[in-house]
Amino acid sequence: MPNPNRGSCGFQSSEFEQEYERPSKTEMKRQSDALQALGKELVEAPRDRVKRVPMPEDVRDVILECQNINNHEGRRRQMQFIGKKMRTLSEEEVAVIKRTIEGWKGASKADTAALHALERRRDKLLADDKALTVLLEEAPHLDVQHLRTLIRNARKEQAENKPPKAYREIFQILKDLEKSAAAAPSPGEEVDVDAPEGEEDE
Repeated sequence: MPNPNRGSCGFQSSEFEQEYERPSKTEMKRQSDALQALGKELVEAPRDRVKRVPMPEDVRDVILECQNINNHEGRRRQMQFIGKKMRTLSEEEVAVIKRTIEGWKGASKADTAALHALERRRDKLLADDKALTVLLEEAPHLDVQHLRTLIRNARKEQAENKPPKAYREIFQILKDLEKSAAAAPSPGEEVDVDAPEGEEDE
């Protein structure tokens, strides 16, 4: 009868594998570098944002302290200390910090995309007279004569290579319009205005 273990090491079980599943030195170095980089992102972020990040107070304090250090060597040593403090965080605490930073980046990308959209709309106003008609349909309260003057002046600025005064003013008008639209209630959204006591409709 053939030996079923012939050619094998005597056991096939994976029950012993977990015991040896510790991070390699390379993996530990990678994790350490990632935490150091995360600490660096926090140091380079605005102070008011850092203060709002959910993290242990001692970690926040060393990050805020590092922001005040201008000396190169002092800052380098503080960054090493930050790396050490970051390694004391739990996986959940690190995940929360990462999500917060990703939220900042997402907001920044959205802001940049919105500004680019406004720039494209301004350029269209200069290139196509129909774009002004569309704009006035959306915002009939705008001063049409003022806008036509600005568009004419902006075209002249570009043609004569002059400072873009009117060009910038058009952008500001579009930006203010975007803000007003964002602040206005959505269609169908009820504005909750409490009637004074004793004056409700019967």
